[in-house]
Amino acid sequence: MSEQSEQPELAALHSSDSAAAELARAQHRSPLLVRPGFLIRRLHQIHCSLFLEETEAFNITPVQYSLMTAISRHGEADQITIAREVGLERTTVAEVLVRLEGRGILMRRPAPHDRRVRLVKLTASGKALIRKMAPAVQRAHDRTLDVLPVEEQQSLLLQLIRVVEAKNDAGAAPFRF
Repeated sequence: MSEQSEQPELAALHSSDSAAAELARAQHRSPLLVRPGFLIRRLHQIHCSLFLEETEAFNITPVQYSLMTAISRHGEADQITIAREVGLERTTVAEVLVRLEGRGILMRRPAPHDRRVRLVKLTASGKALIRKMAPAVQRAHDRTLDVLPVEEQQSLLLQLIRVVEAKNDAGAAPFRF
């Protein structure tokens, strides 16, 4: 084997050693820092704080924005479809939709084929709100990961997608891809 072909293998081995050493140092600072569940929860808290900071003028929570995004994607959809689009339980979605409806952001109506089914769509005001919020929401997303180089941000997102897709069935409310 030539010296050139060995270099990538050595670099990968060194990278693995350095990652293990970095994890050991993190664990020394706190055993919680090597627990994925803790890190995911803490990152969620941080992101929600950044989201609320960036979108304060709109008075919309991350969950509300996710629901609005799902509704916008479909144009009009039933509440069960919307719940699956964001991976939330139907009762939670119904409660949030009532609040958004009260603010004139969306409207709900019985489905013509089954009056028990509620169809939801954004109002003109809701569509305008999503457009107005887009730059602030993007700033929140950017700020969540801005401590990492762009390539690492993309890598982290891809890794999170892989984990979420692989473990989706373990959640209380399924997320539809």
